[in-house]
Amino acid sequence: MSEIANTARRWSLRVNRVVEIACVVLLALLVLDVWLGVLVRYVIPLPLTFTEELARYLMIWMALLAVSSGIAYREHIGVEFIFGRLPAKMRRWLAVSFDAMAFLFFALLFLYGLGFTIRGFSRFTMINAIPKAYPFAGVPLAAFMAALQLLLVGIHDFFSARAPERTGATLVQGEE
Repeated sequence: MSEIANTARRWSLRVNRVVEIACVVLLALLVLDVWLGVLVRYVIPLPLTFTEELARYLMIWMALLAVSSGIAYREHIGVEFIFGRLPAKMRRWLAVSFDAMAFLFFALLFLYGLGFTIRGFSRFTMINAIPKAYPFAGVPLAAFMAALQLLLVGIHDFFSARAPERTGATLVQGEE
C-alpha cells in the first residue's frame, strides 16, 4: 500500500512542478509589466494603458495557481492543537476527511468557475475591451489544480505507511 502513496506523492510533485514553473513565468511577466508601466508613466511618455490591467490579472492568476502548490507541500492552514494529540489511526482518517472536504469545495469552485468564465465572454475589460473570460479562466483552472492536488494528497494520506504527524506536514521526496 505504501507504493500507492509514493506514486501519488510523485505525481503530486510532478504536477506541482508545472504549477511552480507557471507561477514563476507569471511573476516574471508581472515584474516586467510593472516596470514597463513605471517607465511609460514617469520616464518615456507613451500611451500604453494596458499595463495596470495586465498586472492585476497576472497577480490574480499567480495567486490562485499558487494555492495548489501550498496543498502539494501541505503548507496550508491546519488546527495543530487537537490534530497532533490524536492517535495515528484517527489522524489518518481526519486528514483524509479534511482532504475530501477541501476537494469538494474546489470541485464546486471549478464547476461554478466554468459558468463564471463562460458568462465572462459577454463582459469586457475596461481598458482594452477584451472578454473578461480570459482573466476569469484563472478561477476554474486554479480550482482544478487544487482539486487534483487534494486528490493526490488524499491518496497519499490514505495509503501511506504512517499517519500524518500534523495537518501541515510537508510531503518531501525522502519521506517514508
